[in-house]
Amino acid sequence: MSNLVLYSIPAFVALLLIELAWSRRHPEVKGYEPKDTVASLSLGLLNVAINAGTKLVSIAIYLWLYERRVIDLPAAIGAWSWLVLFFAEDCCYYWFHRMHHEVRLLWAAHVNHHSSQHYNLSTALRQPLLTPITGPWFWMPLPLLGFPPHMILTAQAISLIYQFWLHTEAIDRLGPLEWVFNTPSHHRVHHGKNVPYLDKNHGGVLIIWDRLFGTFAREDERVVYGLTKDIATFNPLRIGFHEVAAIGRDVARAPTVGAKLGYVFAPPGWSHDGSSQTATQLQRERR
Repeated sequence: MSNLVLYSIPAFVALLLIELAWSRRHPEVKGYEPKDTVASLSLGLLNVAINAGTKLVSIAIYLWLYERRVIDLPAAIGAWSWLVLFFAEDCCYYWFHRMHHEVRLLWAAHVNHHSSQHYNLSTALRQPLLTPITGPWFWMPLPLLGFPPHMILTAQAISLIYQFWLHTEAIDRLGPLEWVFNTPSHHRVHHGKNVPYLDKNHGGVLIIWDRLFGTFAREDERVVYGLTKDIATFNPLRIGFHEVAAIGRDVARAPTVGAKLGYVFAPPGWSHDGSSQTATQLQRERR
């Protein structure tokens, strides 16, 4: 984990306490639930521990790719390199995030971030336990383009820090900024289990990728948070690995090899017998 994120932890805690005080004066929001918050913080700490090991591996991979870079883009564009990297990293994040919603095996790694039925700054700390393993591959084009690992890690840290404040109901729409940047309103949609909101707004800092690639939805109806099938547990390990176990059960009962592969690589909700539906299928039915 970048030192930038570690240095930001005191600010995270301070903002969380401010939001907690705010939520107690606003009964219209769900606010905080102690067990849910503890679960989120526990998952955040576990993520930090896992990241400590996997980050060394990803840095080694990025260094190996950087030494074999196809071009040296930062040298070619000079002082503009950080700006270009900002857009390039954010695009990588978009595809990382989108694929972790559209491929069930990857969704199993990401799903615990969406498992809370509350939406507050502690939800931002409910970090996945497996994406430190499944995620680094999506940023591999960057070292091949000549961006050194330290620049990539810094850009990733800036994105992660930015995304913290998105997890709140305390901030309403932000006017023209909504066209370009990811905002609390856009990210509330992303965490909603309302059918129109499923698999929408995957952006990190920017919302332009969702607008370009057809995954944008604005916040219209009130957001209902959580999973389409919520899990009744605050156990961090069960939250972190429940979908992995569900995949195992579905693969075991699948009648054919094709069906077994479908339960691993098809979108979440896919079923060989139509007993469950994907987000796309649910949205088509609603039209």
